[in-house]
This record gives sequence, structure tokens and C-alpha cells, in this order.
Amino acid sequence: MKTLLIVYHSRTGGAAQMARAAVRGARAEPEIRTRLLTAEAARAEDLLDADAYIFAAPENSAALSGAMKEFFDRAYYPALGLIEGRRYASLICAGSDGANAARQIARIATGWRLQTVAEPLIVCTHAQTPEAILAEKIIAQEDLAACAALGEAMAAGLAAGIF
Repeated sequence: MKTLLIVYHSRTGGAAQMARAAVRGARAEPEIRTRLLTAEAARAEDLLDADAYIFAAPENSAALSGAMKEFFDRAYYPALGLIEGRRYASLICAGSDGANAARQIARIATGWRLQTVAEPLIVCTHAQTPEAILAEKIIAQEDLAACAALGEAMAAGLAAGIF
């Protein structure tokens, strides 16, 4: 059975909601095992044991969240040369635009020689004040539906042998 690994970090709940929505979508494909791990819990071995990935994280201070970056730092060299050609997608929860966090994930994925299956899915919460930035996020249903569709598409592609 092929495995889709979803690794996420979330401080205020937005990226977690997006990751869980992707899991719900992926689980529509019964032939695929879907694993959801926090960035803190995920290890290089989890990457090695999976066939494709979704990385979900917030953008903090115009960059990838520290905990997600730390996961990539921990896993990078142990996985280097061992996961080439596998597919990935990314989900970004941002207050402004999320583009830099998406670029950082893409740069790391390029080093691993991963292949993207979709443009980064960026959800903008428009949180601009300290209070709004630190507040728990509620992601709109249409955005969660897009995350679920991405998870479902990833799982379907794995099941069909497309990747």
C-alpha cells in the first residue's frame, strides 16, 4: 500500500485545519495509507517510508515557520538522495501573501529532487495586527474544500500509479 505523508506545523490553528482537510480528502482513496504528523514528531524515516508528501505550515514574519524549517533541517541530509522523484505539494497559511514560505519549501524540495504536483495552495487570513496574528484562525470552508481536493488528488494520483 502506498503512503501519503502530511507534515504540518501550526501555532494558531490555520495550517492544522488545512492539513486535516487534506487528510480528509486523501482518505477518500481507500487504497492509500494517509499519515498526518506534526513537524515536531516527523522524522527522516517517515519521509523514507512515504511515497508522496504534503507540507503544511504558516508563514511567520515573511518566512516558513521555525518549527517546519527545523523539521526540514533535521530530515534533509538523512533523506538526501533517497527520496528523489517523489511528488509533493504545499499548503501555506499566511497573513499577507505566503509566497516566501512557499518558495522556501520549493527550494528544499528542489534539493531533495522532489517533483511538485500543484502550485502552492496559499490561504491568506489577512491577519495584520499583533492581536489578529496571534489569534486562533478559522479557515473558510471554501479554502478547506480546496485543501481536501488537493489531498484527494494526491491520493488518487498515487493509487492510479501516476506518481
